[in-house]
Amino acid sequence: MHCLSIKIAALNFFIRITDLHTLQQLKAGQLGPVKRLRLSEKLTDFPTEIFSLADSLEILDLSDNELTALPDDFARLHKLKILFLSNNQFRHLPNVLGNCASLEMISFKANKLISIAEGAFPLQTRWLILTGNQITKLPDVMGKLSRLQKLALAGNKLSVLPASMANCKNLELVRLSANQLDCLPDWLVQLPKLSWLAFSGNRFNRYLCAQTKSMLKVDLADISLQEKIGEGASGVIYRAKWLKQPAGLATDVKDIAVKLFKGDVTSDGYPIDELNCCLQAGEFPNLIKVVAQIADDTQLGLVMELIPINYKNLGLPPSLETCTRDTFADGTFFTSLQIGKIALQMAETLTHLHEKGISHGDLYAHNTMINNHASLLFGDFGASSNLNALPQLQIEAVESIESRAFGCFLEDLLKQHAVAVDEEIALLQQLTQLKEACLQSNPVFRPRFKEITAKLQSLLIESEIQV
Repeated sequence: MHCLSIKIAALNFFIRITDLHTLQQLKAGQLGPVKRLRLSEKLTDFPTEIFSLADSLEILDLSDNELTALPDDFARLHKLKILFLSNNQFRHLPNVLGNCASLEMISFKANKLISIAEGAFPLQTRWLILTGNQITKLPDVMGKLSRLQKLALAGNKLSVLPASMANCKNLELVRLSANQLDCLPDWLVQLPKLSWLAFSGNRFNRYLCAQTKSMLKVDLADISLQEKIGEGASGVIYRAKWLKQPAGLATDVKDIAVKLFKGDVTSDGYPIDELNCCLQAGEFPNLIKVVAQIADDTQLGLVMELIPINYKNLGLPPSLETCTRDTFADGTFFTSLQIGKIALQMAETLTHLHEKGISHGDLYAHNTMINNHASLLFGDFGASSNLNALPQLQIEAVESIESRAFGCFLEDLLKQHAVAVDEEIALLQQLTQLKEACLQSNPVFRPRFKEITAKLQSLLIESEIQV
């Protein structure tokens, strides 16, 4: 199983409705007072029969149609909380959305948006997905979205962000890759809750990583792709075998996985930036090992060692309710010592990445795998960014942002804590204090990863002595 296998669920990162309904069912009144509705039938006009569900409908998914507009009375859907209109033909964000009393999550991914009016967003918006459009400017009203937590803007034509967004104090996740930004605004990296930031592929840092890293290049024709074992926003993972193992391979790697990148731009940015950041990161014991690069003019890819079958995903992606925070399977529990070991390995890995000038951008339990001994493997560089084009103060600020992500990661694990035995109570208290230090609202006072690593090493030595 590969780390990105969990991403099959995370294309429910913008969690989609799984049950597909039909327009015929809707028109015949066969659906009843449903809370969720999904229609995908190449619709060119909004089905007005949807209004018959106004007193119950909370989630509407009209993705994968050919819609260009919404009716002026769309706000009649007064209970609607979540709206998916991905992969349609909208050129302008409908102003009527601003009148929707309950709407919190909006997705217009992969449309043809070029403009957004000042009043188009409900002020209670919490989760906004505008990935893969042609937006050149965001309205100043963005600064009034005080509840906004998650903002996906990758793959647009933005050259600047509204200064008013400095007021978005609840922003936690921001995707800015594959735009035309000349710089990162200082107010952005100083937001008190920002934890997950991606900004590769802009004017100031596009293709910044050297593409001539000393990585073995192989032909895809020399590899036999087998079953798909994972899929993410940026690529598909296959179990694979060598048809012709290259002589230059340092070790006799027989069990491999191959990641083939999707298209020119993905939800996280340009595949070439992900590939370059992955190569820039190099080898580390807790990183999924890359052994070769696919050297094909039409297909970017990576060859990795296949993760042993005894590893499993540490967590599950966020839900609509948790928004930015990971979820866990029922019955998932960790001891204080397990949490400490997992946290130490993650801190050591992030120390390595930042020393290499790379921010990961997606530090989550669902991107992490562990075995029964709490040994950790970390991967998925889709949201990674090279820091070398930033001024020193912003490099430090980005590390503080990831320090907060580490605090969220640690907090999520602590919420899954098993009942502590007496010997572990002191460790639990120390881990809780470390988590709180990482979650401080002022980024300047958060610990760096070297400090976090040293603290965890000390705590684990003390705990093992006591045990």
